[in-house]
Amino acid sequence: MADDIASAPELFREALRSIAGAHVRRDVRVVEVPAPGRIAPYAAAISGEAVDPGIEASGRFVLLHDPDGNDAWDGTLRVVALVKAQVEPEVGADEMWADVAWAWLVEALEDLPHRERGGTVTKVVSRSFGEISERPDEVHVEVRVSWTPEDAEIGAHVTAWTELLASCAGLPPVPDGVAVLRGRPA
Repeated sequence: MADDIASAPELFREALRSIAGAHVRRDVRVVEVPAPGRIAPYAAAISGEAVDPGIEASGRFVLLHDPDGNDAWDGTLRVVALVKAQVEPEVGADEMWADVAWAWLVEALEDLPHRERGGTVTKVVSRSFGEISERPDEVHVEVRVSWTPEDAEIGAHVTAWTELLASCAGLPPVPDGVAVLRGRPA
């Protein structure tokens, strides 16, 4: 990112203000992290993590801005996002899981103006053998995606990314205006 935000283009500053005001689920914690420095003249990044006990899910959301535009992006802004989660062992046998994860992204971005969406969904199954064969399978998924926002209202894109992270982690959807209440530990 430029050393001095005040000298950054107004579009990028507007996008940063939108990110700062993003609505984020209470069960996902986000923090600002260093952004990649060589992909675009201006960049900002946040990382996210599910805070629900027993759930392992995290990710990264990067906003890139090139005032001159980028032909591969078809625009001057680009979002690059990552979600990683450990999931139930049954996911390892589910051939449709990648399609479902992609559908979650499509649904999360449904009402947001964007184009040039693409990405991958990867599932890794770790199975133990020999002396440790009694261990259950461990299944990890990774969703790597990018898209070109059509305006600087990036906060809604952050919200969509946190919804994808929560879905991959198996957290229940939270309708607008509803808070998830946590039980007390026994």
